[in-house]
Amino acid sequence: MESGAGKHWTEEEVKALLSVWSEKNIRKQLHGTLRNKGIFIYIAKRLQELGVCRDWKQCRAKYKNLKYEYRTVKYAHNSGDVTKTMKFFHDLDAILRYEPVTQLAAEENGRCSATETQLNTSPTTDSTQGETPVSLEDDEDAPGDPLLFISHARPVQLETLEDEGDLANSTPSALEATQIKKETIDIDDDSISTTSEDRSCTPVAKQMVGTDNHIPLEEAQNHFKVITVNDTGAGKHWSDNEVRALINIWSDEKIQQMLEGATRNKEIFEEIARRLMKRGIDRDWKQCRTKYKNLKYEYRALQKENEHLGNPRRKMRFYDEVDSILRRQPLGTSGWGCESPSLLSVSVGDATANTGSLSTKRKTWNDEVSPVPLKKNASENTILHFQKLLTERVHTVTEGKKLLFERLCKQEEMQDLNRTQVYTDPSAIQQVPAPAPAAAMAPAASDLKLGKKVNEGKTKEVYELPDIPGCVLMQSKDQITAGNAARKDRMEGKAAISNTTTSCVFQLLQEAGIKTAFVRKQSDTAFIAAHCEMIPIEWVCRRIATGSFLKRNPGVKEGYKFYPPKIEMFFKDDANNDPQWSEEQIIEAKFCFAGLTIGQTEVDIMSRSTQAIFEILEKAWQPQNCTLVDLKIEFGVNVLTKEIVLADVIDNDSWRLWPAGDRSQQKDKQSYRDLKEVTPEALQMVKRNFEWVSERVELLLKTKSQGRVVVLMGSSSDLSHCEKIKKACATFGIPCELRVTSAHKGPDETLRIKAEYEGDGIPTVFVAVAGRSNGLGPVMSGNTAYPVVNCPPLSADWGTQDVWSSLRLPSGLSCPTTLSPEGAAQFAAQIFGLNNHLVWAKLRSNMLNTWISLKQADKKLRECSL
Repeated sequence: MESGAGKHWTEEEVKALLSVWSEKNIRKQLHGTLRNKGIFIYIAKRLQELGVCRDWKQCRAKYKNLKYEYRTVKYAHNSGDVTKTMKFFHDLDAILRYEPVTQLAAEENGRCSATETQLNTSPTTDSTQGETPVSLEDDEDAPGDPLLFISHARPVQLETLEDEGDLANSTPSALEATQIKKETIDIDDDSISTTSEDRSCTPVAKQMVGTDNHIPLEEAQNHFKVITVNDTGAGKHWSDNEVRALINIWSDEKIQQMLEGATRNKEIFEEIARRLMKRGIDRDWKQCRTKYKNLKYEYRALQKENEHLGNPRRKMRFYDEVDSILRRQPLGTSGWGCESPSLLSVSVGDATANTGSLSTKRKTWNDEVSPVPLKKNASENTILHFQKLLTERVHTVTEGKKLLFERLCKQEEMQDLNRTQVYTDPSAIQQVPAPAPAAAMAPAASDLKLGKKVNEGKTKEVYELPDIPGCVLMQSKDQITAGNAARKDRMEGKAAISNTTTSCVFQLLQEAGIKTAFVRKQSDTAFIAAHCEMIPIEWVCRRIATGSFLKRNPGVKEGYKFYPPKIEMFFKDDANNDPQWSEEQIIEAKFCFAGLTIGQTEVDIMSRSTQAIFEILEKAWQPQNCTLVDLKIEFGVNVLTKEIVLADVIDNDSWRLWPAGDRSQQKDKQSYRDLKEVTPEALQMVKRNFEWVSERVELLLKTKSQGRVVVLMGSSSDLSHCEKIKKACATFGIPCELRVTSAHKGPDETLRIKAEYEGDGIPTVFVAVAGRSNGLGPVMSGNTAYPVVNCPPLSADWGTQDVWSSLRLPSGLSCPTTLSPEGAAQFAAQIFGLNNHLVWAKLRSNMLNTWISLKQADKKLRECSL
């Protein structure tokens, strides 16, 4: 199953999490542990036993979100607001009732915080060197107010490194004592990261710089909302054209200056999101910031790795573009020092006397300022004075910690490189031999623990992943075969080519809405997939008659076209050369995989899915003037969800591709099958064909076609209706803009707005939202050649009368009417889908998924009746 990033927690999944969390030993460990990765790995395994597939990061993110939401509701109740509630409140209350609520009433903030601050910062014996630094627990949800932050922290030991030599020679354990942790960012094509971007201490430092006033409690709550996968949109892949658009905006000199000089950069990323929207890319500011940080991280990690190794061993997409932006910025300053989410572990006494060096012993806060007694009833002025002094200390601390953080990063990266293992034999996982030649086909990810080999085919190997329950690693081989391995040759680089092709194809299908086993691309030669029990049937979809079809159907000429595409099934049996089977044979075989019996419903679902997948890929290849002749795919049953998904691989062995519809230019594996003799020169020709496909398959994720929807509402009271249209447009990847104008009260302004969108050359569909007497749609239809659709927000009282103003139009006008906001968005999508294969793919997938849901509902109903 997919890792679940970007997938909502169902009610049953949350209940399962709460049942595990409620256990006494789990609560005790969560409450008393600083680093809790191991606990959440255990929780994830417990959930697996309950039939819930979530990794440890997702469990931790959901745990933090539930705690945050519970405390927010609890605080509201304590403040007298009993109307605020949440799901599972009583369950959480039973678990957390004995833990303190971190959000206090406003009048208690200064009093309580100042008291605990005094306790934590009061002078002690000389043995402590006058320092009492504080740090947050890893799993603790700290409050937004700086004083509450201090009261929520606890003292830790900090060994002072006397000079820079100590820093360079210190052990990782000594560096850990400084409580500065390097937050690892998951870097891959999906940019999936379930960790929060704003660590709990970061807003404190941001708030203090440049201001003497503390953040109001309401704003502080917003600062400390745990950012989930769904908030950041991490589960939604960034296509190449989206990343290029982001980099293009990032390269703007003004944007660069703002990013370099800003402490709070939410507004900057909101501006970037707005610019992306103008280009037809719907991304919010959090998603933009996450991708920006990941690009910087990957670029700098690659730079350092290449410096250590002396020659590039790992590649990064868009390296040159990011390099042109960042090459002027020194490593470890603005990019790492300010942007890193875990740079600061704020400490009252953690300050240096000289920002340029760490050799001078640090003085205590009490030594540098006149003692101000922080009593229980401290005045507001005293609290503000404390905040001002703390602000100055944090600024000084930051300068001193930059050097320490950079060196810590170097040490950790060197450790990562030392841990890198290249295996000559995938089965000998425990061995750590010298680097193997490039020919060795073994797990490429050093941090990925492999289990036993599940399966091995002619061109790939499948491994279990103990750390990712319900997933496997699909490792490609540098091997090409034909005729059930009757012909078999080694082709250098084929593993990487096939992996790239499969990853791009599955990404396209997933974004369209097709259920697949693909999770993410793990390395150049491997990807992670959901663990499935494979159904031993090859499904073939043909648009043009060629190949074995002509042999089995004599009299049919090559080039005959099938409308609709022809579906065939073949039972996987190498000994009998994969005989063709009928639907009846499959049903009568009574296959059962992962507890799912393959019957008529399942066969129908696979047949419909095969046709839809073929048509999506056929449409995707058309902009490149390339004909998809036929396609071979396989399905499996997800062992966790018990549903049928597209599995295995789709690479250049899986289809026939004819550029310009010309068979003589074929670029698929048929060029290898047709070889009379396999020579090194012939294999190079075949490899060039495969490379041609892998280069162009990435273009399947892009489109040159533009389009947008402009919703014109007669009154701002119709905003909620229009927001539904915008939301539905977003599901098709279509940008949508909302405008307010009245054809009755301001026809000149309505026509001016129309001219504004006609003038920039971007294809536009206008949606007129006007109740009562709808003049907006007809006026627009009569004055523009662009499509116009009415979507009136009808009321229960006058709807039957008002709708006629949208239906009865003068001659010469043509604006159709739909009452559903989602229907208006779909109407626009169908227009843009004529020239945009990505939009068309989503429409085609929606049709398939609707059909499947009806088929499954009918099956359940019949089973209940029987």
